[in-house]
Amino acid sequence: MFSSLKVKNFRIYWSGTVISLIGSWIQITAQSWLVFQLTNSVFLLGVVGFLNSLPVFLLSLFGGLLADRHQKRIILITTQTVFMLLAFLLAALTQLNLITPGQIMFIAFLNGIAMAFDGPSRQAMVVELVGKENLFNAITLNLVAFNSSRIIGPAVAGIMVATIGMSGCFYVNAISFLPLIAALFVIRVNSSARSRKNGHALEELKEGLIFVKNNRLILILVSMVAVASLFGITYVIFMPVFANDILKVGVKGLGILMSSAGVGALIGALLLARLGDFKYKGRLLIWSSFIFSFSLMFFALSKTYLLSILALALIGFSNIVSIAIINTFLQTKVADEFRGRVMGVFMFTFFGILPFGNLIAGALAHFFGVSFTILINGIICALFFTAINLVYPKIRAIS
Repeated sequence: MFSSLKVKNFRIYWSGTVISLIGSWIQITAQSWLVFQLTNSVFLLGVVGFLNSLPVFLLSLFGGLLADRHQKRIILITTQTVFMLLAFLLAALTQLNLITPGQIMFIAFLNGIAMAFDGPSRQAMVVELVGKENLFNAITLNLVAFNSSRIIGPAVAGIMVATIGMSGCFYVNAISFLPLIAALFVIRVNSSARSRKNGHALEELKEGLIFVKNNRLILILVSMVAVASLFGITYVIFMPVFANDILKVGVKGLGILMSSAGVGALIGALLLARLGDFKYKGRLLIWSSFIFSFSLMFFALSKTYLLSILALALIGFSNIVSIAIINTFLQTKVADEFRGRVMGVFMFTFFGILPFGNLIAGALAHFFGVSFTILINGIICALFFTAINLVYPKIRAIS
């Protein structure tokens, strides 16, 4: 289950990542609560999510190109430092009672710019740390790290907001970046997989997009990620509304709700790590996509706290299984010279399209309510995944 952690470089990197991600989820939870408290607006929750992800839509393809042309470790040191400084800025403004919704939106936008260049390098560097023989396990363990923090971070944030305040949460996040930055200075990366091309940037970017376009299976897989991001993952921005208005469980309940999706995702990631490089990944991908869609509908209709927790756990489980299978296939089947650019496309569909989903969902929720919005999104996901299963049955043969 933990075979890739035997590789020293990956073990150091992974440990720093866990600490950093816990801090990030503390900030995400506290920031969403802060925005809701300042504005009491579901639409502005969507706007903040939109501005956080918009730069990924605009710049992630260039982030992937940069990952193919330069050392990924140096790129990550730069982006992680930017994340840390922005967290300190948010903390200071909040502590001094100077924070405004406009400032939160601006900081979210700057975070998104850093994320556009951080994501492709972070994804593509894994194979350089562990090699292809350990890649599937390393990807799943990265998902374990992400979802462990997704459990711990929001739960801790619910307590921290009540004790050290929101500014304290943001300071904790800023400090949490230091271990990962230190790890990136310590590790030594095998740069043999790095592209040595010195051609025109736009030509290389076009070459990567043509590569994705001409590979039908890759195109279908990234389209599945795109639909899940546009219509499925947007439920996260409405968690404060569910906690405060629908389920009436307050900020501590918000932490548990957000953590429950993380619990489900962690179980899914651990299951994949335990299974190893198993056959029939395509069949599991289809099943997990349907579970994700119907769990969204179930959550939208639930008015009971415990049932909502169960639905979120299923959403987290099924979503992470789908993402892990798609991510692993892309990284193992793509040539080294294209990996950064393909991961840029992956980031574009995973996070880049998300702002438009957040904006659309925020607008719909403003007029029709959050429950109806999530229900419709779940139905759209189910219809799309059904169409993919019927039109391209070869997807079930992925192994």
